[in-house]
Amino acid sequence: MLNISLNRVNEDIKLEKYQSFNKVENKTATRWLIKVMAFILLFFCISLFLPWTQNIRSKGYVTALNPNDRPQNIQSVIGGKIEQWYVQEGQIVGVGDTILRISESKQAYFDPEILDRTNNQIKAKQESSQAYAQKADNLQDQIVALQNSKEIKLKQNQIKREQLKLKMTSDSIDLVAAETKLSIAKNQLNRIQSLFDDGLKSLTDLEAKKLAVQESSAKVVALQNKLETNMNERMNIEANIVAIQNEYNDKIAKSKSDRMSALSSRYDAEASYNKLQSDYNAYEVRQANYYVTSPIGGIITKALKNGIGELVKEGEDILSIVPVKYELAVETYVRPRDMPLMQIGNKVRVQFDGWPAIVFSGWPNSSYGTFSGIVFAIDNDISENGKYRILIAQDRDDLPWPKEVRVGGGANTITLLNRVKLGYELWRQLNGFPADYYKTDKVPDLKDKAPLKKVK
Repeated sequence: MLNISLNRVNEDIKLEKYQSFNKVENKTATRWLIKVMAFILLFFCISLFLPWTQNIRSKGYVTALNPNDRPQNIQSVIGGKIEQWYVQEGQIVGVGDTILRISESKQAYFDPEILDRTNNQIKAKQESSQAYAQKADNLQDQIVALQNSKEIKLKQNQIKREQLKLKMTSDSIDLVAAETKLSIAKNQLNRIQSLFDDGLKSLTDLEAKKLAVQESSAKVVALQNKLETNMNERMNIEANIVAIQNEYNDKIAKSKSDRMSALSSRYDAEASYNKLQSDYNAYEVRQANYYVTSPIGGIITKALKNGIGELVKEGEDILSIVPVKYELAVETYVRPRDMPLMQIGNKVRVQFDGWPAIVFSGWPNSSYGTFSGIVFAIDNDISENGKYRILIAQDRDDLPWPKEVRVGGGANTITLLNRVKLGYELWRQLNGFPADYYKTDKVPDLKDKAPLKKVK
């Protein structure tokens, strides 16, 4: 009743007679609500001063800490046809255990005696190479012999030349003596001729002197001819030197050419030998790869090829295997804006898929069903999904991770950062600011978590 009208009826109506009016008049809910709201407001103001742990939440999956402990597929090095299986799915195998046997599917390797035939070719090429090497050595000896013969011939020619030179010197002396004798004979003839003209000498003496002059003249001509003959022979000897050099140089050049041809054939034979040896080793290794063995000890999880007689391509996956013993890790991805906040050794709370958990991200100690981890590795290169990969290992100082967790399962991670007031965290979230950047005072030593193996 607002009592606005001048004609009021509230005095004529007895409100006590109506039960609904009595209930409205006696209602006290408004005071109770005010108290509740005041208590909530007080609790909210107090909670603003509560500690809060800043964190980075991300999703990832379970993996193995060491790369060689992660699940892997086994491939066949060569292509072929499956002949026999030696394992079953779910079976545990050790390192080097035979998984299956394959046979050849290429026509080039169908010959069952291909190794023996190739080995015979290798021996033939090896003997051929040795024969060419022996031929080259013989030709080298022939070249040395020709060079020695050349030197001997030249020395003989030189000796003959020196002998002829001495003979020409002797002939020159004889010629000078004969010419002197001829001159004396002519002088004597002139004197006898004068005496004959005066009647002092007989005709016989004159004719004797004339004969002596003719004999001396003939001897001079003979010595001149002999000297010219020796000079011509000397010229022939000098020309013979060039002929000897040309003859033996031609023979030596031919022997060298034959030797180089033999060496070339030897090198061709050695190249063929090495190629055949390489082919033999390849055939031997190929036959050893007919049996596919396990590179690690693990459990056969899934056969990707089935049956007998199915063809397998080179490098094609045959089956997958999971190691028996491995150390779990979580591979997760963070946004680029959160990357500077990540440090090696940061504490992380991990929630595994299928594992019951009650999570309070700001109060990790109050959470249930989460497990402790440590940032083990941080990638410097961004991944294809636009985020950075973080590898999280188990915290050896806390509770171990459940044995029921398997590689490949999902995981939610909460990376713990700085501790701040709850009011500051709400203000930061409302303004879209990143978490506070800080550095931990002490980074745990992770050398014993996954020791590095140095290989020489």
